[in-house]
Amino acid sequence: MVATNEKPLHDQVALVTGAGRRIGKAIAVALGRAGAHVAVNYNRSRAEARATVREIAALGVEAAALPADVSRPREVQAMFRALEKRFGRLDVLVNNAGVFFPRPWNELTEKDWDHILGINLKGAFFCAQAAARLMMRQKSGDIINISSLGGLQAWPGYMHYCSSKAAVIMLTRCLAKALAPHVRVNSVAPGTILFPGEEPSATIQNVIRATPLRKAGCAQDIVELVLFLVTHSEFITGQVFPVDGGKSIP
Repeated sequence: MVATNEKPLHDQVALVTGAGRRIGKAIAVALGRAGAHVAVNYNRSRAEARATVREIAALGVEAAALPADVSRPREVQAMFRALEKRFGRLDVLVNNAGVFFPRPWNELTEKDWDHILGINLKGAFFCAQAAARLMMRQKSGDIINISSLGGLQAWPGYMHYCSSKAAVIMLTRCLAKALAPHVRVNSVAPGTILFPGEEPSATIQNVIRATPLRKAGCAQDIVELVLFLVTHSEFITGQVFPVDGGKSIP
């Protein structure tokens, strides 16, 4: 929904999972800059999450660091109880927490599958479920699932990751139908994203050369789309938006 002042999310409340660093942090800070009070979820990145909270609070909004391993539903439930107690409502959930690691198909183990699906898929669902209960009560809200180009393309060395992100895309579509008309659910699918100071590996350089725009993206590319979806998208739900320099073009 769009506010008439310069802070389109003024007095709204957002939760970003995995928000202590990288894309999650960039999204959390941007939501705070747009006027939202922000809950910063973390699992192991406690110091980084607290630093993110300080950065957001300096913008003149409330911020809190909320610990939870999103692959554990009990921890998710405890996090949402803490969020409701602190803020009283939830307007935006960004399911950003995720893990990414390669593994040849013939070396994949049950532990690998459980680890990546537990965070990337199960975590996204149980966070969305808890968020939706709050949002349906107030009859408004936005859920943004951060998926991946890997959910749209087949990467043989990452088939467990690709499967998890493809499932997140279908989860987005199912949730969009289930929660309509009050809650919108969309997905952002990043391609190759580099952060300041990062040097692309030879593999990443090959990916960039195979990308139509011949460059990698940056965190701001993801941030701007998330902000658009939560401030200007009252007629958009159930959609997946690749931010990949055209790499997903067939």
